[in-house]
Parts: sequence; structure tokens; C-alpha cells
Amino acid sequence: MKRDLTTRPARGAARGLTAFLTVAALIGLTACSSGGSNDDDGADLQDSSAMSSFAADTTFKASEPVKFSMLWTDWPDNPIKDSWQVFDEIKKRTNVSLDLTHVPFSDAKEKTSLLVSSGDAPEIIPLTYTGDEVQYAATQSVLPMSDYVKYMPNFQKYVKEWDLGKMIDNLRQADGKYYMVPGLQEVSVPTFTLVIRKDVFDEVGAPNPQTWDELRDALVKIKAKYPDSKPLADGFEGQSMLNYAAHAFGTVAGWGYGNGTFFDKASNKFIYAGASDGYKQMLEYFHGLAADGLLDTESFTQANDGAGTVTEKFAANKVFAASGSNGTVNDFSTALDATSAKGKYKVVEIAPPGGPAGNVVEPRNFWNGFMLTAKAKNDPHLKSMLQFLDWLYYSPESRDLLRWGVEGQTYTKSGDTYKLNPEYKLKSFNINMDTGKTDIATDLGYSNNVLSDSTESRALKESYNAPAYVDYIDSVLSTRKPRDPFPPAPLNASELEQASLMATPLKDTVDTNTLKFILGQRPLSEWDDYVDELKAQNMDGYVDLINKAAERYAKDHG
Repeated sequence: MKRDLTTRPARGAARGLTAFLTVAALIGLTACSSGGSNDDDGADLQDSSAMSSFAADTTFKASEPVKFSMLWTDWPDNPIKDSWQVFDEIKKRTNVSLDLTHVPFSDAKEKTSLLVSSGDAPEIIPLTYTGDEVQYAATQSVLPMSDYVKYMPNFQKYVKEWDLGKMIDNLRQADGKYYMVPGLQEVSVPTFTLVIRKDVFDEVGAPNPQTWDELRDALVKIKAKYPDSKPLADGFEGQSMLNYAAHAFGTVAGWGYGNGTFFDKASNKFIYAGASDGYKQMLEYFHGLAADGLLDTESFTQANDGAGTVTEKFAANKVFAASGSNGTVNDFSTALDATSAKGKYKVVEIAPPGGPAGNVVEPRNFWNGFMLTAKAKNDPHLKSMLQFLDWLYYSPESRDLLRWGVEGQTYTKSGDTYKLNPEYKLKSFNINMDTGKTDIATDLGYSNNVLSDSTESRALKESYNAPAYVDYIDSVLSTRKPRDPFPPAPLNASELEQASLMATPLKDTVDTNTLKFILGQRPLSEWDDYVDELKAQNMDGYVDLINKAAERYAKDHG
């Protein structure tokens, strides 16, 4: 269920959440809008089962039964059952059956890598986040999808309609091609942000903080009222909070650290984020919170799956603001319901606070999509596969099916309003828990993690989320500006290996010292010494490698 991916990153980050949150440098979907200069338009694929007149917003149906192989990640709390209706419904509508190869959630990324590298992987690799494909593109283990999107009319349509045309050039590799197609989101807001006890903020006379400085003022007031508290917490070893805070300080950090570089508009060059003035300013801020007892430092040092220590502290009036997602709101609320605060509290997500760089949040992001392994090129039904996947991932019909099931059977729809029929429930979003007997996710396979979350209209996204989350979406869209994406700087195969050898020790140094500076274990007066340590690890050479790649890409592809 979705909350495993968005609420419990200690488990979910290993498979893709980190990749999602580090997608901050995406731009330019020119592949669909104007065609990349290196995209191969080639001869039309010949396929007896394909539709000759397949178009956007139509149902794909192969002219004969076909079977495609697909990798499937098994969620431990939502295993596939024989009763799952979703695959039967897909086959009924499209004449396509899926031959699934299963990998466990716990080490799906590693298992996928082994299968793809050995040539034993299925043709279709779903749950692919931007960045996952880079290693396979370098070895040509997956197909260049930019050569094939001409067979995907839904993908092209919604890229244009949702104004996503400036979000793909950073998917292109050094050869100018891109090797995966992402899930498309009509609206995009940060998945993780600050979750607060609104009733307590109101109690001490603190408005919803619009900036990190305003948050500090509120925390001081809360600390005065609740002296035994350390009112601000993360719960994800600092990685979540630093990720969404960094944009407001003009840098990247935490889950969003990516390759460690940040594009500096003033110099028109990439710089190393962990040695930047913005990064230092961010550390000074959080060190000040820790020094004054306003930050729960334990939540920056102890691993937590989102349902443990911080949740307990939230319920015990020890923490009043913490990192989380819409699912975290439910977790905190459930914990508070077991206390004397039941019926008296209000827990809400707020837009990530602004800072010295402005009211800035992460750039608009894609979500998980898919890539095709090289063996798919020899499938006689490749054109049908592309049309089927275009329908499955991007058509409104399939998006509704994958989320809600069969209209008229499991749900009804009027305009943009979806309503689950009373005899069905969706436990992962607390829908119809009082009347539903059959869970459309665990019993029927809809709202599954592998396919359902990929592409969503705004109406579909809002349909299964609580009204408070809809308010959160509105607040971000109306008061925050996505940071401009970075220019593309794709590395070739030899540069990727070289960069990896340099990037890892640099990031280790940054991670170690970030925590030390915040906790006061290393004084910020030693900042210059820390930067010298990064330089001794060839920081300048690493940044030079990235800048040369950016210059080369601009020269070759514009």
C-alpha cells in the first residue's frame, strides 16, 4: 500500500524514494514535444497483434492474445493473491496477460540489477525511478525509450496537456537518448514536509510558520509552554528534514543530495553543495535549534520507520512538529487517539517553510515509470507492448482502473468525484472502514504499489486522499515556487565510473560532518577546515567533471 512508500522510508527508501527525491534536476521533455536530435524515428515496427489506429484516450486491445513478461516487486504486507481481479480485468480489456517474475521488496533494487545485468530480467521493469536506468543505459542493457515514444500517444498527450515539456532533457544520457519513461503527475508537491500539532501552535499564539525563522519563533513559545519537550523532530536520521529544508537555503541535502552538486546561477556553473554558503547557513540554523533544546537530536541519529519513536513522542507531548507525509498524519492521529488528547487535537501538513533563498520547494517531479530490457527489441509484439504500456500507464481509463477498480462495480464516478461503493474498503487510506468487507487493494489488487501510483491527474490524486491533504496541495501550489531545475550534465560510461569513485568519499565526509556540526560535536568555526578536507578528496576535480559534461551536452544538444 502506498504508505509503505511515502510514510515509512526506512523501508521504502532503499527501493526508490531516495531516487524520487533526488530528481531535483529534471528539465525539458523535448523528446515528445519536438523530438530529440538523436532520437531514432526509423521504420515502423511490424506487429500483427498491434492496433493500426491506436490513439490517446482509447482502449488498447491486441488483435490476438499476447503475453508479456514483467518484474513484480512483492510488498510484504500486500502479497499477490489468486483473488486479485486486477490482472483478469487488464486481460479482459486488452487481450494481454502478464508473466510475472517476483522479487522481494527488501532487496528489489539489488535483485533487479542482477537480473538485468545477467540478461535474465523480464522485458518490462516497472517501479523505475529516474536515475535507476543510468547504469543500464551505459551498458545498453535497456532500450532507449526516446526511440519508441512515437508509439505512445497517451504519454505524448499528457506531457503536453500537463505542461511537462521542460522535464526530460536531464533524463537523456550522453548519447542524447533517454532510457526510461516516468510516471506523469499533473500536480507535484513535496511528498515529505512538516507535520504540526496545529492546536498547540494555536494554543501558544503561533501561526502556521511560513519560514524557518517563524518556525523557530513558534518552537521557542512551545518550549516555554512545554519545557520537557524538544518540539521539532525528523525521525529519518535528518535525511527528510534536510531534504525539504535545503531548497529554502539555496542548496541540496539529505535525501535530495543527489550527486552532491548544485547549479549556481551567478557563476553559471555547478558547485559542490556540501561546501557552499547555503549549506553552511542551513547547518548554522539547525545547530542553533539543537543548542537551544528545540530540536530532538535523537531523531537525527536513530533509524526509525515512521511509526516508532517520533510517533510515540508526538503522542506524549514531547514533539509537536516533525517530518512526514499524508500517511504520517494518520499515524500521529492514531497515536493521539489513544491518549487524553482524543477529539481535541489537530494534526496538519504545512508547506515546507521558506528561507534565505525564498519560498522555494523541490522542482516538479516525475514518479515511477518503466524501462524495457534489451531483449524486448526482439519481441515480435514489441509495438503491441508499447501500445499496451502506454494504455496501462498513461490512459485515464487505466489510471482509474488501477486505483479504484471497475466503475459501477467497486466505485462510482461523477465528474472528478470518485466514490468507493460501501461494500468495498481501502484500508491504506482509511476509506469505508466502517462498511467495507472487501479491500480493493489486498483482496482485488487495485491501488497496488507497483502500478497504481505512477501517473495521476490532480483529481485522481485528490480522490483517495483526506481533505487535509488536498488543502496541503493547495497551500504549496499557491504559496511556494519550485526551484528551477538544473541544466543536464549526463556522464558517459567512463566518466560515470570515475565520478562514482570520487562522489562516494565526498558524500561520506559531508554526511558525517553535517551531523557533527548540527549536534555541536564539531564547532562551525572549523568550517574552512572541513572544506579543505573535501578539497583534499578532489572535490574540485569532481565538480570539474560535472561542469565539463554540462558544457559538452549543451554544445552537442543545445
